[in-house]
Amino acid sequence: MDVDNARGVLLGLACGDALGRPVEFASASEITTEYGRLEEMVGHGTWNQPAGTITDDTEQALCIARSLVEQQGFDPADVADRFVAWYDSDPFDIGRMTMRSLSRLKQGDKWDEAGQYVWEQSREGQNAGNGSVMRCPPLALPYASDWEQLVAVSRESSQITHADPRCTYGCAILNLTVAGLLDDTGTPLRDALDYVDASAPDELVAALRPLARGNTPDSLETSGYVVHSLQTALHDGLYCDSVEEAIVTAVNRGGDTDTIGAIAGAAAGARFGASALPERWLDAIDEAGELEGVADQLVELA
Repeated sequence: MDVDNARGVLLGLACGDALGRPVEFASASEITTEYGRLEEMVGHGTWNQPAGTITDDTEQALCIARSLVEQQGFDPADVADRFVAWYDSDPFDIGRMTMRSLSRLKQGDKWDEAGQYVWEQSREGQNAGNGSVMRCPPLALPYASDWEQLVAVSRESSQITHADPRCTYGCAILNLTVAGLLDDTGTPLRDALDYVDASAPDELVAALRPLARGNTPDSLETSGYVVHSLQTALHDGLYCDSVEEAIVTAVNRGGDTDTIGAIAGAAAGARFGASALPERWLDAIDEAGELEGVADQLVELA
C-alpha cells in the first residue's frame, strides 16, 4: 500500500467535508448564485464557521482512526466511548440517528444495542442515513488486505449508530472499494459488490451496479439517504479526472454537501494520493497534520 494514497483517503475525506461545510443543505443553484463554482475553502455559510472547518464527518472518522491506533485494531466499545466523548463536546453538526444512538449509549446501552434500538424505532425514510458511511474509511487502511475482516469491522462500526443493513453494507462496500483502490485494482467497485452481493440489500447493490460498469445513472441525488449518497459520491470519486475535480463536483451538486464531498474525497484520495490534493485546501484545515500522521500509523498497523 502506497503511503501517499493512504494519506489521501483521510485527507481527501477532510477536504470534501470542509469544502462542503459552508453550503450544506443549499441547492446547486443557490451555490452557483452565491459562489459561482465553489472551489475554495470559505468561511461562514451553514454553521457559520471559519474556512477549513471540518464537521462531524471528519471528527468521527478521527475517533475511529485514533481508536484503531491506540487499541492496535478495531474495538467497537472503545469507538463508541470516543463517539460519546465527542458528543459531550457539544459539536455544532450531528445527525439525528447519531445523536439518538449516542444518547442511548450515554444511558448505558452497549455498543451494539443503541443503534439497533434507534433503527427499529425509526420509520422508513428516516432509518438509513449516511451518518456511518461518511466516517468509516479509516478502517480500510489497516484491513485493506483482509476483506472478510474489513466487512466485519465496517458493519460493526456502522451498527454503533446506524444498524440498517443498507448502512452497514454501505460501509462495507465503500471500504472494500477504497481497499481496492489502495491495491490499484482495475475494477474496485465491481470487486466490492461481487464480494458482498449475496448478503447486501438488493436496493443498495442495484443502485451501485451500473456505476461499477461505468454507466452514469439518469439522476444523481444528493439527499442524506445512504443509497443516494454512496451512488453520487462514488460516481464522482471514481470517475472524475483528479481528486480536486471529484470533490468540487460532488460539493457543487448541493444537498448533503459535506458528506457527499467527504465520501467522494476518500475514494478520489485513495486513487490519486494526498500529494494530488491542493495545498491551499490542506493549509486551511487545522487537523491535516494529525490526519496525515494517523494515516501513516494505520498503514503500519496493516
